[in-house]
Amino acid sequence: MDVKITSVGSLKQGNYIILDNTPCKVKSIQTSRPGKHGHAKCRIEAVALVGSQKKVVVMPGHDKIDVPIIEKKSAQVLSITENSANVMDSETFENFDLDIPEKLKGTVNEGDQVQYWILMGQKVLRGK
Repeated sequence: MDVKITSVGSLKQGNYIILDNTPCKVKSIQTSRPGKHGHAKCRIEAVALVGSQKKVVVMPGHDKIDVPIIEKKSAQVLSITENSANVMDSETFENFDLDIPEKLKGTVNEGDQVQYWILMGQKVLRGK
């Protein structure tokens, strides 16, 4: 699993993090002031990159959190079946199947150049 570690207090909107072993994109982050005997708390709202589930977590600002290393690649669509596309990587010419997300159904056609991400050992179709 390709990850790096960063501080929760240094996160910004649009960063990628791992919550519950799921890669997510930070939609908003709010930081409270530290109390008399405590630490500043960060409330993080994130959306899963696969499945679009919303996740909310509150963590101390000094804690560490995993950040996925995302490899972005391009491929050409060879054929389309109901919910998956057979694609060929533009660099390695490897053929494999990718699930087509709901938001991209009907927009991906045979012969199109598409972008896919490799995150946490999983290949995900991201669009044109």
